Amino acid sequence: MPDWLTQVSAFGIFLAIAALGFIFLLVSLIFGELFEHFGDGHFEPDGGLDHGGPSLFSPRVLAVFVTAFGGVGAVSISRGGTVLTASGLGFLSGVVLASLVLVFARFLYGQQASSDVRSADMVGQMARVTVAIPAGGVGQVRCRLGEELIDKIARSRDAQPIPENAVVRIEEVLGETVVVRRES
Repeated sequence: MPDWLTQVSAFGIFLAIAALGFIFLLVSLIFGELFEHFGDGHFEPDGGLDHGGPSLFSPRVLAVFVTAFGGVGAVSISRGGTVLTASGLGFLSGVVLASLVLVFARFLYGQQASSDVRSADMVGQMARVTVAIPAGGVGQVRCRLGEELIDKIARSRDAQPIPENAVVRIEEVLGETVVVRRES
C-alpha cells in the first residue's frame, strides 16, 4: 500500500466527497442541462413512465446528496464522531437536503405555463365567431383556454350560416378545424 494512502484520514475522505459533489453541482448549474442529456442511452429508471419534471436521479439532486453526505460526515468526524456515525448522519442529511431540493424543483416545474393545447381541451368550450361562417363553408372562431386565446378555422355542424360575433359551442375537433353549433 502506498505511504500517502495510509496518511488519508476519514475527515479527508468525507471532505473530498463533499468537494466532488459541490464541484459537480456547480458544473451542472453553469452548463445547464448538459448532464441531463449526456449520452442519451435511453436508460429510463422510471420504466418509460416519464412524468416530466425533475426526478430523484437528477444530477443536481444527486450532487446535493453527495455534497451533504460528505460535508456533514466531515463535520461529524471533526467533532470526534466515528466513521459509522459520520456516515449515518451524512446519509440522513443527504436524504433530507436532496429531498428538499427535489420538492422545490418539482414545485418550480409545476409553476411553468404550457402553451400546448390539446384538441380534447377545446371540445365543449364556448367560442365567438370572428369570421362569419357561410352556409356549408368555413369561418373562424376564437376560444379562451385558460389564459390563452385560440383562433381556429370552423365550420357549422348543420351547414347553416353563422354570423360574426355569434356565440358557438365547439363540438368536435377535426385536425386544425373545429365543428361548432350556434348557441341560442
